[in-house]
Amino acid sequence: MNFEEHAAKPLLRAAGIETPRGLIATTPDEAAKAAAEIGPCVVKAQVPTGKRGKAGGIKLAKTPDEARAHATQILGMTIGEHVVEKLLVEAQVPIACEMYAAILNDAEAKSPLLLFSAKGGMDIEEIAATHPGALVRLPLDVRAPFPVDALKKILPSQVSVISGRLIELLEQLYAVYRDHDAELVEINPLVLTQDGTLVALDCKFVMDDNGLPRHAELVKTGTPDKTTELEDRAKELHLKFIELEGEVGVLANGAGLTMTTMDAVRHYGGRPANFLEIGGDSYTKATPALALVLANPNVKSLLVNFCGAFARTDVMTEGVINAWLELKPKIPIYFTIHGTGEQEAIAMVRSRLGIEPYDLMDDAVKAAVEAAQ
Repeated sequence: MNFEEHAAKPLLRAAGIETPRGLIATTPDEAAKAAAEIGPCVVKAQVPTGKRGKAGGIKLAKTPDEARAHATQILGMTIGEHVVEKLLVEAQVPIACEMYAAILNDAEAKSPLLLFSAKGGMDIEEIAATHPGALVRLPLDVRAPFPVDALKKILPSQVSVISGRLIELLEQLYAVYRDHDAELVEINPLVLTQDGTLVALDCKFVMDDNGLPRHAELVKTGTPDKTTELEDRAKELHLKFIELEGEVGVLANGAGLTMTTMDAVRHYGGRPANFLEIGGDSYTKATPALALVLANPNVKSLLVNFCGAFARTDVMTEGVINAWLELKPKIPIYFTIHGTGEQEAIAMVRSRLGIEPYDLMDDAVKAAVEAAQ
C-alpha cells in the first residue's frame, strides 16, 4: 500500500525526523488561507506517484494569491494516472544542500537495504546514472543493532561534518521502516538547511501488504495500489514485479542489483520494461517469472544480471535457462554473471543456449538496449 506525502510525514516526525510545517488544502481558497498562515510556501500535489515536480504538480508561492493561483492550476490535473484532489501547502526551507536516503526490502539479501547519496533532489535512477559513485548501499541485519560504525566508514567525505546527526537520522528512518512493516521508506530530498538542520522535504512510504492487519489505523490514510493484470498475476505468485513502459526486459537478483541494472539501461538510452527481482526464494519460480516479462508485447530483448554471494548464480541461471527453453521466446537474451557458481553458470549458458555471457554489465546492457531499438 502506498502513502501520499502528507500521510507519510507524520511517521517521520513521530520518529524524531524534522519536516516543514504544512497544512492540507482541497480548494484554492484553502491553499490561500494556509499560505497566509505559513508564509512563503510550496504547493504540492498529493498523489501516490513520483515525478510530481516534472509534471507541474509542485509550485513555489510567496503570497496567498500565488498559492491560490497554483492550487487552481494543480487541482484536477492528472499525474501518473492519478487525479489531484488534495494539496500539501508547506513552509519553504532555506536549503544549503540536498541528499537522498532510503531503506527498502532486498529479497536477495533477505534483509533491509540502506541507500544514501550526498546528491539528492532527483530520481534515484538519475542519481545512480549520473553520480554512480555517490550512492552508498549498506545491507542491514535485523537481528543486530543499527550499524553506526559501518556507516561512519562508508559515508561520503562531503557529509563528514554532519555525520553524527546524519547517522542518527538514518537510524530514525530505519525505525520507521521496521516499526511500520515498510517495503520502502524514502526521503528525497533530505536537506541540510542554512542553519544546519536536517529536514525531510519529501517522503515516500510503501507498506508491505502482509503488514496491513497490524496497522489498522494507519491503513486508513493509505492509498491501495493500482496494479496491471501482469502485476496482479505476479502478486499471486509472490513475486515483486512492476510493469513499466520500456522495451528491455530485466531479470536480476536482489532489489539493489535490479535497480542498478535498470539505471544502466536508462543510462545507455534504453527503457526497462519491468522491475522484477528473482533473488531469495524467487529463483525457484524462474518459469512464471520469465513468463511475466515475456507477456509484455513491448519487450524486444531480455537482460539477465546475476551477482551472487550467498545466492548461487548457477542455480539461478539454470532456472532461467530451463524457463527459456520451455517458453521458446523469439527475442535475444543477454547475460552477465558474477559470484558464487559463476563458472558453472557461464558453462551452462554456452552449452545449452549457445551464446557467450558478457564479462562486463555495461557491455551486456549496451547489447540489450541496441537489440531493443
